[in-house]
Amino acid sequence: MAQAGQGTAKRTPKTIAGKMRPAVDPTHQKALNDYQNALKWMQEGKFEKARELFEGLIGQAAPELQERARVYLAVCARNAKKEARTFATPEEHYDYAISLLNTGFYEEAREQFEAILEKHPKADYALYGLAVLESMTGQAEGCLEHLGKAIDINPRNRIQARTDSDFQDMADDPRFTELLYPEMA
Repeated sequence: MAQAGQGTAKRTPKTIAGKMRPAVDPTHQKALNDYQNALKWMQEGKFEKARELFEGLIGQAAPELQERARVYLAVCARNAKKEARTFATPEEHYDYAISLLNTGFYEEAREQFEAILEKHPKADYALYGLAVLESMTGQAEGCLEHLGKAIDINPRNRIQARTDSDFQDMADDPRFTELLYPEMA
């Protein structure tokens, strides 16, 4: 036993198995984090974002991570080609956006409606689609704004919205009622 005042040897922290803990390499840890984030992006169908992270791992990460990154890069490239859709008409593009909306891919649907509006700012059907999306996702202000614009461009949207069950969550909002029935206000 060591007496007080005598030098005692410092103990090195050990793991449960009695072995020394390896030092954490910050570069390796960043590569692991990037790899995990890239996998997450892939699972969410955001292949372009995943591709950027996987490309960053090539030449930087440990060899086993680089090899996995190369495999997943090929997967990203294959799926990105599928994503690069072309539409013959804006209406065809709208149909695709509606299919995304109906299957619950709300953010992807929003991106498609917005892409239509970038090319065709007066596309009342895309504004109407955004209004439906925002009604379904509980965004009353956005719903009213987009539906109002759709009605301004094409007054027939007012009549369609009166019977559209996708606006059922907006039915109790007096602003929605005023928008659909201005003659009653």
